[in-house]
Amino acid sequence: MSRFQGVDYYRLDELLSEEELLVRNTVRQFVDDHVTPIIENQYEEGTFPIHLVLKMAEVGLFGPTFPAKYGCAELNNVAYGLMMQELERGDSGVRSFASVQSGLVMYPIFTFGSEEQKDYWLPRLASGKAIGCFGLTEPDFGSNPGGMVTRAEKKDGGFVLNGAKMWITNGTIADIAVVWAKLDGEIKGFLIEKGTAGFTAPEMKGKHSLRASVTSELVFQDCFIPEANLLPKSGGLKSPLMCLTQARYGIAWGAIGAAMDCYDAALRFAQKRVQFSRPIGGYQMVQRKLVDMVNEITKAQLLCLQLGRLKDLNRLKHTQVSMAKMNNVHMALPIARLARDVLGAAGITDEYPVIRHMCNLESVSTYEGTYDIHALIIGRDITGLDAFE
Repeated sequence: MSRFQGVDYYRLDELLSEEELLVRNTVRQFVDDHVTPIIENQYEEGTFPIHLVLKMAEVGLFGPTFPAKYGCAELNNVAYGLMMQELERGDSGVRSFASVQSGLVMYPIFTFGSEEQKDYWLPRLASGKAIGCFGLTEPDFGSNPGGMVTRAEKKDGGFVLNGAKMWITNGTIADIAVVWAKLDGEIKGFLIEKGTAGFTAPEMKGKHSLRASVTSELVFQDCFIPEANLLPKSGGLKSPLMCLTQARYGIAWGAIGAAMDCYDAALRFAQKRVQFSRPIGGYQMVQRKLVDMVNEITKAQLLCLQLGRLKDLNRLKHTQVSMAKMNNVHMALPIARLARDVLGAAGITDEYPVIRHMCNLESVSTYEGTYDIHALIIGRDITGLDAFE
Protein backbone atom coordinates (compact mmCIF):
# COMPACT_ATOMS: atom_id res chain seq x y z
CA MET A 1 0.00 0.00 0.00
CA SER A 2 1.24 3.47 -0.88
CA ARG A 3 2.71 5.58 1.89
CA PHE A 4 1.01 8.60 0.38
CA GLN A 5 -2.70 8.61 1.16
CA GLY A 6 -3.64 11.59 -0.96
CA VAL A 7 -5.52 14.80 -0.29
CA ASP A 8 -9.30 14.43 -0.56
CA TYR A 9 -11.02 16.94 1.69
CA TYR A 10 -14.18 16.98 -0.43
CA ARG A 11 -14.36 13.17 -0.84
CA LEU A 12 -13.81 13.46 -4.57
CA ASP A 13 -12.71 9.83 -4.71
CA GLU A 14 -16.41 9.01 -4.50
CA LEU A 15 -16.84 10.69 -7.90
CA LEU A 16 -14.23 8.46 -9.55
CA SER A 17 -14.99 5.13 -11.20
CA GLU A 18 -13.41 1.90 -10.03
CA GLU A 19 -11.13 1.95 -13.07
CA GLU A 20 -10.06 5.54 -12.42
CA LEU A 21 -9.26 4.73 -8.80
CA LEU A 22 -7.34 1.61 -9.81
CA VAL A 23 -5.28 3.57 -12.31
CA ARG A 24 -4.57 6.34 -9.80
CA ASN A 25 -3.57 3.90 -7.07
CA THR A 26 -1.38 1.88 -9.44
CA VAL A 27 0.58 4.94 -10.52
CA ARG A 28 0.70 6.19 -6.92
CA GLN A 29 2.35 2.92 -5.89
CA PHE A 30 4.69 3.09 -8.89
CA VAL A 31 5.86 6.53 -7.79
CA ASP A 32 6.40 5.37 -4.21
CA ASP A 33 8.34 2.30 -5.34
CA HIS A 34 10.39 3.64 -8.24
CA VAL A 35 10.47 7.45 -8.32
CA THR A 36 10.56 8.70 -4.73
CA PRO A 37 13.55 6.55 -3.64
CA ILE A 38 15.85 7.83 -6.43
CA ILE A 39 14.61 11.23 -7.52
CA GLU A 40 16.55 13.43 -5.09
CA ASN A 41 19.80 11.87 -6.24
CA GLN A 42 18.84 12.26 -9.91
CA TYR A 43 17.93 15.88 -9.28
CA GLU A 44 21.20 16.57 -7.50
CA GLU A 45 23.20 14.97 -10.31
CA GLY A 46 21.15 16.72 -12.98
CA THR A 47 20.25 13.49 -14.78
CA PHE A 48 16.98 12.01 -16.02
CA PRO A 49 16.23 8.50 -14.64
CA ILE A 50 16.17 6.91 -18.07
CA HIS A 51 16.12 3.46 -16.51
CA LEU A 52 12.48 4.16 -15.56
CA VAL A 53 11.25 4.51 -19.15
CA LEU A 54 10.48 0.85 -19.77
CA LYS A 55 8.95 0.52 -16.30
CA MET A 56 6.72 3.53 -17.06
CA ALA A 57 5.66 1.86 -20.29
CA GLU A 58 4.78 -1.33 -18.43
CA VAL A 59 2.41 0.68 -16.22
CA GLY A 60 0.82 2.13 -19.36
CA LEU A 61 1.92 5.73 -18.85
CA PHE A 62 2.54 6.52 -22.52
CA GLY A 63 -0.45 7.35 -24.71
CA PRO A 64 -2.95 5.71 -22.33
CA THR A 65 -5.99 7.24 -24.07
CA PHE A 66 -5.09 5.95 -27.55
CA PRO A 67 -6.47 2.75 -29.15
CA ALA A 68 -5.40 -0.69 -28.00
CA LYS A 69 -4.22 -1.63 -31.50
CA TYR A 70 -1.23 0.64 -30.90
CA GLY A 71 -0.43 -1.01 -27.57
CA CYS A 72 -2.27 1.63 -25.54
CA ALA A 73 -4.81 1.24 -22.74
CA GLU A 74 -7.79 3.21 -24.15
CA LEU A 75 -8.38 4.90 -20.79
CA ASN A 76 -10.52 7.99 -20.36
CA ASN A 77 -9.07 11.43 -19.83
CA VAL A 78 -9.77 11.59 -16.10
CA ALA A 79 -7.67 8.46 -15.62
CA TYR A 80 -4.94 10.04 -17.74
CA GLY A 81 -5.07 13.20 -15.62
CA LEU A 82 -4.76 11.18 -12.43
CA MET A 83 -1.68 9.49 -13.90
CA MET A 84 -0.08 12.88 -14.51
CA GLN A 85 -1.03 14.02 -11.00
CA GLU A 86 0.75 11.09 -9.40
CA LEU A 87 3.80 11.33 -11.66
CA GLU A 88 4.31 14.98 -10.77
CA ARG A 89 3.92 14.13 -7.12
CA GLY A 90 7.11 12.21 -7.81
CA ASP A 91 8.78 14.93 -9.88
CA SER A 92 7.85 17.47 -12.53
CA GLY A 93 10.64 16.20 -14.76
CA VAL A 94 9.27 12.65 -14.76
CA ARG A 95 5.77 13.92 -15.51
CA SER A 96 7.17 16.16 -18.25
CA PHE A 97 8.73 13.13 -19.93
CA ALA A 98 5.38 11.32 -19.98
CA SER A 99 3.48 14.45 -21.05
CA VAL A 100 5.78 15.00 -24.02
CA GLN A 101 5.69 11.34 -25.04
CA SER A 102 1.88 11.22 -24.91
CA GLY A 103 0.55 14.71 -25.60
CA LEU A 104 3.23 16.21 -27.81
CA VAL A 105 4.54 13.23 -29.78
CA MET A 106 1.95 10.44 -29.88
CA TYR A 107 -0.96 12.88 -30.15
CA PRO A 108 0.29 14.72 -33.29
CA ILE A 109 1.27 11.44 -34.95
CA PHE A 110 -2.18 9.99 -34.14
CA THR A 111 -4.04 13.16 -35.18
CA PHE A 112 -2.04 14.42 -38.16
CA GLY A 113 -0.07 11.38 -39.27
CA SER A 114 -0.56 8.86 -42.04
CA GLU A 115 -1.64 5.30 -41.28
CA GLU A 116 1.92 4.16 -41.97
CA GLN A 117 3.34 6.71 -39.53
CA LYS A 118 0.83 5.72 -36.85
CA ASP A 119 1.39 1.98 -37.30
CA TYR A 120 5.16 2.37 -37.13
CA TRP A 121 5.68 4.94 -34.37
CA LEU A 122 2.78 4.67 -31.92
CA PRO A 123 3.51 1.09 -30.72
CA ARG A 124 7.20 1.95 -30.32
CA LEU A 125 6.41 5.08 -28.32
CA ALA A 126 3.77 3.33 -26.19
CA SER A 127 6.22 0.55 -25.29
CA GLY A 128 9.03 2.97 -24.42
CA LYS A 129 11.22 1.44 -27.13
CA ALA A 130 11.28 4.85 -28.78
CA ILE A 131 11.45 8.27 -27.11
CA GLY A 132 10.03 11.40 -28.70
CA CYS A 133 10.34 15.18 -28.41
CA PHE A 134 8.37 18.17 -29.70
CA GLY A 135 10.05 21.10 -31.43
CA LEU A 136 7.99 24.30 -31.52
CA THR A 137 9.64 26.94 -29.31
CA GLU A 138 12.50 28.87 -30.88
CA PRO A 139 15.26 31.03 -29.35
CA ASP A 140 13.40 34.22 -30.30
CA PHE A 141 9.82 32.93 -30.40
CA GLY A 142 8.27 31.30 -27.35
CA SER A 143 4.94 32.90 -26.49
CA ASN A 144 4.51 33.85 -30.17
CA PRO A 145 4.98 30.54 -32.02
CA GLY A 146 3.52 32.01 -35.19
CA GLY A 147 6.69 34.07 -35.55
CA MET A 148 8.86 30.99 -36.06
CA VAL A 149 11.76 31.29 -38.50
CA THR A 150 12.47 27.57 -39.01
CA ARG A 151 11.83 26.85 -42.69
CA ALA A 152 11.26 23.80 -44.85
CA GLU A 153 11.93 24.00 -48.57
CA LYS A 154 10.53 21.46 -51.02
CA LYS A 155 13.15 19.38 -52.80
CA ASP A 156 13.00 16.24 -54.94
CA GLY A 157 11.75 13.43 -52.72
CA GLY A 158 11.35 15.54 -49.61
CA PHE A 159 12.24 18.76 -47.83
CA VAL A 160 15.31 20.61 -46.59
CA LEU A 161 14.95 22.06 -43.09
CA ASN A 162 16.91 24.97 -41.59
CA GLY A 163 16.44 26.57 -38.19
CA ALA A 164 16.61 25.90 -34.47
CA LYS A 165 14.37 25.03 -31.54
CA MET A 166 15.05 25.64 -27.85
CA TRP A 167 13.92 24.42 -24.40
CA ILE A 168 13.00 21.01 -25.81
CA THR A 169 12.23 18.30 -23.24
CA ASN A 170 13.75 14.90 -24.16
CA GLY A 171 15.51 16.37 -27.22
CA THR A 172 18.96 14.84 -26.73
CA ILE A 173 17.64 11.36 -25.92
CA ALA A 174 14.80 11.33 -28.46
CA ASP A 175 14.60 8.83 -31.30
CA ILE A 176 12.01 10.92 -33.12
CA ALA A 177 11.31 14.66 -33.08
CA VAL A 178 7.98 16.21 -34.07
CA VAL A 179 9.20 19.51 -35.52
CA TRP A 180 7.15 22.44 -36.74
CA ALA A 181 8.40 24.58 -39.60
CA LYS A 182 7.02 26.94 -42.23
CA LEU A 183 6.61 25.44 -45.68
CA ASP A 184 5.64 28.05 -48.28
CA GLY A 185 4.46 30.24 -45.40
CA GLU A 186 2.25 27.55 -43.79
CA ILE A 187 3.20 25.75 -40.56
CA LYS A 188 3.60 22.01 -41.08
CA GLY A 189 4.70 19.12 -38.86
CA PHE A 190 7.65 16.89 -39.72
CA LEU A 191 9.03 13.70 -38.19
CA ILE A 192 12.81 13.92 -37.88
CA GLU A 193 14.65 10.80 -36.83
CA LYS A 194 17.74 10.72 -34.65
CA GLY A 195 20.88 10.50 -36.74
CA THR A 196 19.48 12.44 -39.68
CA ALA A 197 22.28 14.37 -41.39
CA GLY A 198 22.26 18.04 -40.42
CA PHE A 199 20.24 17.43 -37.23
CA THR A 200 21.88 17.85 -33.81
CA ALA A 201 20.33 18.04 -30.33
CA PRO A 202 22.82 19.35 -27.74
CA GLU A 203 21.68 19.17 -24.12
CA MET A 204 21.25 22.45 -22.23
CA LYS A 205 23.07 22.54 -18.91
CA GLY A 206 23.18 24.88 -15.92
CA LYS A 207 19.54 24.51 -14.86
CA HIS A 208 18.40 25.09 -11.28
CA SER A 209 14.94 23.73 -12.19
CA LEU A 210 13.77 20.47 -13.82
CA ARG A 211 17.19 19.05 -13.15
CA ALA A 212 15.93 15.45 -13.41
CA SER A 213 14.83 16.15 -16.98
CA VAL A 214 16.66 16.43 -20.29
CA THR A 215 16.31 19.89 -21.89
CA SER A 216 17.84 20.46 -25.30
CA GLU A 217 18.30 22.57 -28.36
CA LEU A 218 17.39 21.21 -31.79
CA VAL A 219 19.52 22.51 -34.65
CA PHE A 220 18.79 21.91 -38.34
CA GLN A 221 21.39 22.75 -40.99
CA ASP A 222 20.34 21.73 -44.50
CA CYS A 223 18.59 18.77 -42.91
CA PHE A 224 16.92 16.58 -45.56
CA ILE A 225 13.55 15.12 -44.56
CA PRO A 226 11.95 12.42 -46.75
CA GLU A 227 8.48 13.26 -48.09
CA ALA A 228 7.07 10.33 -46.10
CA ASN A 229 8.05 12.13 -42.88
CA LEU A 230 5.69 15.05 -43.39
CA LEU A 231 2.62 14.86 -41.13
CA PRO A 232 0.10 15.00 -43.99
CA LYS A 233 -2.90 16.25 -42.03
CA SER A 234 -1.02 19.09 -40.29
CA GLY A 235 -1.51 22.64 -41.45
CA GLY A 236 -1.38 26.08 -39.89
CA LEU A 237 -0.67 27.25 -36.36
CA LYS A 238 -3.80 25.44 -35.16
CA SER A 239 -2.02 22.07 -35.47
CA PRO A 240 0.77 22.66 -32.89
CA LEU A 241 -1.65 24.60 -30.68
CA MET A 242 -3.91 21.54 -30.56
CA CYS A 243 -0.90 19.59 -29.29
CA LEU A 244 -0.22 22.22 -26.64
CA THR A 245 -3.80 21.86 -25.41
CA GLN A 246 -3.13 18.16 -24.75
CA ALA A 247 0.07 18.95 -22.86
CA ARG A 248 -1.52 21.76 -20.84
CA TYR A 249 -4.28 19.39 -19.78
CA GLY A 250 -1.71 17.04 -18.25
CA ILE A 251 0.14 19.93 -16.62
CA ALA A 252 -3.04 21.14 -14.91
CA TRP A 253 -3.40 17.75 -13.24
CA GLY A 254 0.31 17.40 -12.58
CA ALA A 255 0.53 20.66 -10.63
CA ILE A 256 -1.98 19.20 -8.16
CA GLY A 257 0.40 16.31 -7.51
CA ALA A 258 3.32 18.61 -6.73
CA ALA A 259 1.11 20.71 -4.44
CA MET A 260 -0.20 17.62 -2.64
CA ASP A 261 3.30 16.36 -1.99
CA CYS A 262 4.35 19.71 -0.53
CA TYR A 263 1.24 19.89 1.64
CA ASP A 264 1.71 16.32 2.83
CA ALA A 265 5.32 17.04 3.84
CA ALA A 266 4.32 20.23 5.67
CA LEU A 267 1.40 18.56 7.47
CA ARG A 268 3.48 15.63 8.68
CA PHE A 269 6.24 17.97 9.82
CA ALA A 270 3.81 20.27 11.63
CA GLN A 271 2.27 17.36 13.51
CA LYS A 272 5.65 16.18 14.82
CA ARG A 273 7.90 19.22 15.12
CA VAL A 274 7.76 20.48 18.74
CA GLN A 275 8.52 24.09 19.61
CA PHE A 276 7.58 25.86 22.86
CA SER A 277 6.29 22.58 24.35
CA ARG A 278 3.90 21.44 21.59
CA PRO A 279 3.79 20.53 17.87
CA ILE A 280 3.88 23.61 15.66
CA GLY A 281 0.69 22.38 13.98
CA GLY A 282 -1.11 23.47 17.12
CA TYR A 283 -0.32 27.15 16.53
CA GLN A 284 -2.75 29.41 14.71
CA MET A 285 -0.36 30.78 12.10
CA VAL A 286 0.79 27.31 11.02
CA GLN A 287 -2.76 26.00 10.89
CA ARG A 288 -3.76 28.92 8.66
CA LYS A 289 -0.99 28.02 6.20
CA LEU A 290 -2.05 24.38 6.12
CA VAL A 291 -5.70 25.35 5.63
CA ASP A 292 -4.77 27.66 2.75
CA MET A 293 -2.92 24.77 1.12
CA VAL A 294 -5.71 22.21 1.36
CA ASN A 295 -8.26 24.83 0.30
CA GLU A 296 -6.39 25.65 -2.92
CA ILE A 297 -5.69 21.99 -3.68
CA THR A 298 -9.38 21.16 -3.32
CA LYS A 299 -10.42 23.92 -5.73
CA ALA A 300 -7.83 22.73 -8.25
CA GLN A 301 -9.08 19.14 -7.95
CA LEU A 302 -12.64 20.24 -8.68
CA LEU A 303 -11.45 22.27 -11.67
CA CYS A 304 -9.56 19.32 -13.15
CA LEU A 305 -12.23 16.72 -12.51
CA GLN A 306 -14.83 18.73 -14.44
CA LEU A 307 -12.23 19.49 -17.12
CA GLY A 308 -11.63 15.78 -17.58
CA ARG A 309 -15.34 15.00 -17.74
CA LEU A 310 -15.81 17.67 -20.42
CA LYS A 311 -12.87 16.27 -22.37
CA ASP A 312 -14.35 12.79 -22.28
CA LEU A 313 -17.65 14.21 -23.58
CA ASN A 314 -15.83 16.06 -26.40
CA ARG A 315 -17.21 19.31 -25.03
CA LEU A 316 -13.88 20.78 -23.98
CA LYS A 317 -12.82 24.30 -25.00
CA HIS A 318 -9.10 24.99 -25.20
CA THR A 319 -9.69 28.13 -23.12
CA GLN A 320 -10.93 25.94 -20.27
CA VAL A 321 -7.62 24.08 -20.36
CA SER A 322 -5.86 27.45 -20.23
CA MET A 323 -7.82 28.32 -17.09
CA ALA A 324 -6.88 25.04 -15.40
CA LYS A 325 -3.20 25.30 -16.34
CA MET A 326 -3.07 28.95 -15.25
CA ASN A 327 -4.90 28.40 -11.97
CA ASN A 328 -3.34 25.15 -10.86
CA VAL A 329 0.29 26.09 -11.39
CA HIS A 330 -0.46 29.48 -9.85
CA MET A 331 -1.74 27.70 -6.72
CA ALA A 332 1.00 25.04 -6.60
CA LEU A 333 3.97 27.40 -6.50
CA PRO A 334 2.72 29.40 -3.47
CA ILE A 335 1.88 26.11 -1.74
CA ALA A 336 5.47 24.96 -2.23
CA ARG A 337 6.67 28.23 -0.73
CA LEU A 338 4.26 27.97 2.20
CA ALA A 339 5.36 24.39 2.83
CA ARG A 340 8.99 25.50 2.80
CA ASP A 341 8.09 28.15 5.34
CA VAL A 342 6.39 25.60 7.64
CA LEU A 343 9.44 23.32 7.45
CA GLY A 344 11.81 26.19 8.28
CA ALA A 345 15.46 25.43 7.59
CA ALA A 346 14.63 21.78 6.97
CA GLY A 347 12.63 22.89 3.95
CA ILE A 348 15.73 23.62 1.89
CA THR A 349 17.24 20.15 2.36
CA ASP A 350 16.79 17.04 0.25
CA GLU A 351 15.32 15.27 3.27
CA TYR A 352 12.01 16.73 2.08
CA PRO A 353 10.73 17.15 -1.50
CA VAL A 354 9.57 20.74 -1.08
CA ILE A 355 12.48 22.81 -2.39
CA ARG A 356 12.79 20.49 -5.40
CA HIS A 357 9.10 20.94 -6.22
CA MET A 358 9.41 24.69 -5.70
CA CYS A 359 12.29 24.96 -8.18
CA ASN A 360 10.59 22.66 -10.68
CA LEU A 361 7.34 24.61 -10.56
CA GLU A 362 9.15 27.75 -11.65
CA SER A 363 9.66 26.02 -15.00
CA VAL A 364 6.17 24.54 -15.07
CA SER A 365 4.84 28.05 -14.51
CA THR A 366 6.64 29.22 -17.66
CA TYR A 367 6.38 26.39 -20.18
CA GLU A 368 3.27 25.67 -22.25
CA GLY A 369 2.16 29.27 -21.68
CA THR A 370 2.77 31.63 -18.77
CA TYR A 371 0.05 32.88 -16.45
CA ASP A 372 -0.14 36.11 -18.44
CA ILE A 373 -0.47 34.38 -21.80
CA HIS A 374 -3.27 32.14 -20.55
CA ALA A 375 -4.99 35.14 -19.01
CA LEU A 376 -4.97 36.80 -22.44
CA ILE A 377 -6.32 33.63 -24.06
CA ILE A 378 -9.22 33.57 -21.60
CA GLY A 379 -9.67 37.34 -21.83
CA ARG A 380 -10.06 37.13 -25.60
CA ASP A 381 -12.61 34.35 -25.17
CA ILE A 382 -14.84 36.21 -22.70
CA THR A 383 -14.62 39.67 -24.31
CA GLY A 384 -14.25 38.84 -27.98
CA LEU A 385 -11.35 41.33 -28.09
CA ASP A 386 -7.74 40.36 -28.89
CA ALA A 387 -5.24 41.95 -26.49
CA PHE A 388 -2.15 40.15 -27.78
CA GLU A 389 -1.20 43.02 -30.09
